[in-house]
Amino acid sequence: QVQLVESGGGSVQSGGSLRLSCAASEYTQAYCMGWFRQAPGKEREAVAFIEAYGTTIYADSVKGRFTISRDNADNTLTLQMNSLDAEDTAMYYCAAAPVCGNNLPPVIAVGYWGQGTQVTVSS
Repeated sequence: QVQLVESGGGSVQSGGSLRLSCAASEYTQAYCMGWFRQAPGKEREAVAFIEAYGTTIYADSVKGRFTISRDNADNTLTLQMNSLDAEDTAMYYCAAAPVCGNNLPPVIAVGYWGQGTQVTVSS
């Protein structure tokens, strides 16, 4: 059973940056790893994923602003978020899916979830 623990959320002003991290309890090198977010009253949406072999996939809304990376040596995942705006305010969840197929996975494809970390961007 893989456990995912997020850290790095918080409050920032519009235009600012935050860095989210996700620590996995065990081997996750074979998984497609990434981040979902969910704002109040909205559906959970995939934001960015990185395949086991390193290919990255981003939602159009974050392309050019967010960067996802992984360190397979210590089973960690990072999301660098720049140029944040109020639309980015949400709970962010670390996720692991068996495969992405070079596409952002749907919620149903995720095998493991973290507990979430809140990101709040004030204008």
